[in-house]
Amino acid sequence: MGAILARVDIPSFLRMYPPFDELDDERLAEVVRHTQIEFFPAGTVILHQAAAPSTFLYIVRTGVVEAVDGDLVADVLGEGEFFGFVSLFTGLEPAFTVRAVEDTICYLIDQKIALDVMSTRRGLAFLAGSLRRREVSVLEGPEREAVDTWATHVAGLVRGAPLVVPAGSTIKEAAELMARERVSSVLVRVDGQGDVGIVTDRDLRAKVVAAGRSPDTPTSDIMTTPVFSVSRETTAAEVLTLMYEKGIHHVPVVGDDGRPVGMVTDTDLMGLEQRSPFILKAELERAPTIEETIQTGARLPEMFVSLAQAHVDPLDIAHAVAVTIDTLTTRLLELAIDDDGEPPCPWAWLALGSEARQEQGLATDQDNALVVECDRAEFADVDPYFQRIATTVNDGIERAGISRCRAGVVASNPEWRGTLDVWEERFWGWIREPARTGRAFVGIAFDYRRVTGPLDVDPVLDEVIRRSSGEDQFVRQLAKLAVESRPPVGILKDAIVHPKGKRARAFDVKQGGIGPITNLARVLAVESGVTENRTLRRLRAAAEAGSLEQETREGLEEAFDLLWQIRVERQTRAVEEEETPDDSVRPEWLGPLTRQALREAFQMIDRAQERLAAGFGLRR
Repeated sequence: MGAILARVDIPSFLRMYPPFDELDDERLAEVVRHTQIEFFPAGTVILHQAAAPSTFLYIVRTGVVEAVDGDLVADVLGEGEFFGFVSLFTGLEPAFTVRAVEDTICYLIDQKIALDVMSTRRGLAFLAGSLRRREVSVLEGPEREAVDTWATHVAGLVRGAPLVVPAGSTIKEAAELMARERVSSVLVRVDGQGDVGIVTDRDLRAKVVAAGRSPDTPTSDIMTTPVFSVSRETTAAEVLTLMYEKGIHHVPVVGDDGRPVGMVTDTDLMGLEQRSPFILKAELERAPTIEETIQTGARLPEMFVSLAQAHVDPLDIAHAVAVTIDTLTTRLLELAIDDDGEPPCPWAWLALGSEARQEQGLATDQDNALVVECDRAEFADVDPYFQRIATTVNDGIERAGISRCRAGVVASNPEWRGTLDVWEERFWGWIREPARTGRAFVGIAFDYRRVTGPLDVDPVLDEVIRRSSGEDQFVRQLAKLAVESRPPVGILKDAIVHPKGKRARAFDVKQGGIGPITNLARVLAVESGVTENRTLRRLRAAAEAGSLEQETREGLEEAFDLLWQIRVERQTRAVEEEETPDDSVRPEWLGPLTRQALREAFQMIDRAQERLAAGFGLRR
C-alpha cells in the first residue's frame, strides 16, 4: 500500500476537504498518525447495515462506494466523501450497508481523533451540511419517497423534562445528579429571575477538573448564562446548524410559555437516522428471538411520529406502517418455523383489509389468514402445525401493540385457515351468498395480499375477483355497503353535524371519511373487473375503465389525502401526548381552512355515493 499512496500524501489530501482544511499543521499531523489506509476490492462490504457500530471515520481516497438498504441504493460516495460517522459518533448500528462499487482505497481515522475533529465548530458545520443533504428511502420497490429526517421537530427528540438544580447548589451536587441520571447537563435556576444557566460535562472537565476548582464551588461560578434555547417546532437541521454557529452541544427546548420542557444534544441529533423506517425494518429482519422481534416491532409508533414530523406524505406513512407490520409478521413466522420445524406443505400468509391495501395508521388491528396446499383429506393432519404457527404470530403481533381483529379475522382462528380450493369456495360462497357471512367480511377478504410463503395464491383468487364482476347481485350488495355509511353533512367550529341533524363533539375520521371512499373504490374496481387493492389505484383504474368520471376521481383522491393527513396528525399528537392513538377528531383541533376543506371533502364523498346509489337503483 505504501507504494500506492505514500503516508506523506495524506495531509495534502485531507487539507482539500472540510473540516480538515482549517486544522493547523500540528493537529493535522496528529490526525495522520491515527489514520490507516485500506484497500477494498470491488464488491467488498465495508459496513454492514444493523451490525456492529463503525469504529472508524471512513474517507474515500480513490474509487466509489454505495450505501444501500436491501436492494435500494440510498447514496453514492466518491473521492473526499465520508461515511460511517453517524454510527461512529452514536455507537449505534450502521443505517446502511456500505460496499465498494469499484476497487476503492479509504482512509480510516480512529474514533477518538475523529470525534475531536468533528466536535470543533468547523466539524459541526460539516456535519450539519452533510446531514441536511442526506435523503433516505422510506418505501420498498418503485414507490420511493425522499424523506428529510432532518426536518423532524426537536420536540420529538426530547426524552423528558430537563434536570434543574437550585440557585446556590454546588458543583459536586450538580455532578452527582448528572452521574445518577446519566445525563450530560443540568440547568441552574437564577435567584429572583425566570432565567436559567447551564452546566455541562464539558464545563466540569474544563472549568473544574482542569482548573483545579473545589467541588464545593457554586454552580453559578461555572454555568453559562443566558442560555440559548429553541422552540419545540424548530427542526433538527436548524438546531444542528445553530449548535455550529454558537459552538455549543446542548440546547434546551422551550414550550409556548418559554419554560424548558427538555434538552437536545448533538448526540441526539446524530442518532436521528436510527429512527428511520429502513432501520426498524432491518432490525426486525435480524432480530434473533421472538421476544426481541416483539420489542423491536413495538417501536412502530416512534417511527410513525418521526415520519410525520419529517412531513412525509400521509399515504406513504401508511405504506411504511404496512411494510413494517409485514416485516414483523415475516420474522415471527421465520422464528416460529425455526422452533417448530419445516412446514408439512406449501403455504401462504395473507394480509386482509387495510393491511392488504397497505393503508394503515397506528389505530389498527390484525386481519390475516393462512392458505395451505394439500388434499382436503390431509388438512386435518397438517392443520395443527399451522395452528401453532399462526397462534405464535398473532400473539407476537398483538404483544407488539397491534390487537387481534375483534371479529376474529385472524389466522389462528380455524375459520380463516384452509386449503387453496377451500378458499376458492369461500370466495364464491361470499359472492353468491353474501348474507351467509356478512358484506363487511367480503370487504375484508376481497382486500387480500400475500405477505410471505411459497404458495402463489394470486392466480386463483384474482380470477375469482375478476369473474365476480359478472355477479350482479353481489356487486349490488357491495354498492349497498358503499353508500349506507354516509359522511357528516356539516362541520362547525365545535361540532360535527351528521345526517338528520344530529350533532357530536367529534367524528371518526376512518369510519366517517376514509372508509366510505375505500368502499366506493372497492365496488368500482370489482365492477370493472380490476384486482388492484389499493384505494387510489382502484379509483384510477375505474376511471380508465369508464366507471368513474375523472373529475369525481380527482375529488375523491383529494378528499382521501386530506382525511389521511388529519388522521396522521391526530395519531401523532396522541403518541406525543402519551395517549392511545385513535381516529376520533374534534373540529376545534382543526384550523378554519382545514375545516372548510373537510366540509368540501364530505360533500364530495356524499355526491359520489349519491351517483353510485342512483346507478344501482339504491335508496339511501
